[in-house]
Amino acid sequence: MARIKLEFPDNAFSFETRMPVRITDINGANHLGNDALISMLSEARAQFLVEHGIEEADQNGTGIIVTDLATMYQGESFYPDMLRFEVGLMDFNKYGGDFVFRVTKADTGQSVAMAKYGFVFFNYKTREVTPMPESFRSRFAG
Repeated sequence: MARIKLEFPDNAFSFETRMPVRITDINGANHLGNDALISMLSEARAQFLVEHGIEEADQNGTGIIVTDLATMYQGESFYPDMLRFEVGLMDFNKYGGDFVFRVTKADTGQSVAMAKYGFVFFNYKTREVTPMPESFRSRFAG
């Protein structure tokens, strides 16, 4: 089976946040577990949205739902490393696009992971995919 290879241009990233690797993020191999990294990616995405004043779901019940996730691990991370999460948006379509992530060790710049979340806008009341709001498209896709 072919390995996933993720590459994003430097200008794809428009936001950054930092998070420490907690002792509870360490797995049996004594490094950052993949489940913990995925949770940290979700936190970085949430911080990106908050930074831009975007709520997870609006008053009409429309919000973002994750459609797929790809992660390419590049290096180990350990407790208590401080990780730098760079976040951006790209590959827009009528309904959504991709959140992209670059994760490095904050002190050394050593690569830890690259990831992407596919997303679409979803109406949680009607349980249907809905077109991307024009306010979101003009802000990020334009």
